Amino acid sequence: MTTQPEAYDVAIAGQGAAAFAAGMYAARYQIKPIVIGETFGGETAIGGLIENYPGYPEIDGFDLMMKFREPLDTYGVPVVDDKVTSISKHGDCFEIDTEGGQKCLATSIILAVGRERRTLNLEREEEWIGRGVSYCSVCDAPLHRGNTVAVVGGGDSAVKGATLLSKYAEKVYIIYRREAFTRPEPVNLRRLEEASNVEAIFNANVIALEGGDGLEGIALDREHNGASELDVHGIFIEIGADPRVDLARQLGVNLNDIDEIIVDKMGRTNVEGVMAAGDVTDASGDLKQTITAAAQGALAATAAYEWASAHPNACRWHAAVA
Repeated sequence: MTTQPEAYDVAIAGQGAAAFAAGMYAARYQIKPIVIGETFGGETAIGGLIENYPGYPEIDGFDLMMKFREPLDTYGVPVVDDKVTSISKHGDCFEIDTEGGQKCLATSIILAVGRERRTLNLEREEEWIGRGVSYCSVCDAPLHRGNTVAVVGGGDSAVKGATLLSKYAEKVYIIYRREAFTRPEPVNLRRLEEASNVEAIFNANVIALEGGDGLEGIALDREHNGASELDVHGIFIEIGADPRVDLARQLGVNLNDIDEIIVDKMGRTNVEGVMAAGDVTDASGDLKQTITAAAQGALAATAAYEWASAHPNACRWHAAVA
């Protein structure tokens, strides 16, 4: 006898602030949610010290996401450490498949999958991850005590990363392709400028990674102080992130010109029964923050509740004929 997959009122893809907030609100609406995501806590969990989340003068991002997770455990919401690889719609029911081979059904969907960090697309970049190449200053800064390192990028995350690294490394270069940093928070820029061991190199790009078994240096597309190569023990790539929209494209969800999911004020997409929340959406413009993601998760859960309430037997009917 074939066992039918478990049916839920809402399946939430992701494990960051938006997903956890959506899961909590869905549980409080007394509908049946499941949260499925491959990376606990999303970008917040690896964001280091958080100083702009209400209620906490300062808290580590990982610890904040643990706080977000606690209500889901209290309400008995299943949280699955897996990657959603496909979602297909059958009438008013959705089939969800994961990389680990799990399958479930859901009356509604919330896409809260966040963004994928950009790479430099250089030779050996992927090979040397963990051997000098990093995308997380918070994770790997302590490994570079007394070293010389480089940060690539000019936004807020790059500025924060360089400031953190200055507390460990002997020397920090921050390399940016433009002539000035791009809208970092003023307090973070001030802290960077106060770090005496940080040197900014503007109007430059990293064009090659050099070394043997790991990173030993980088090459620039212009000379700096008479040389186009820098001896560094580590490079931290902080050049932004792109929305994860594979699932959205599978479902026919509309995207804007920078591939963000287009949502209304409640997180609804153009596809009935599909909501989205957090950094993958266009909901908060350029302000991608933990607090905006959490708020959007709550709104999307409200929309999912309304949809699931109006279609209470959708997946039961689908399972019966599947």
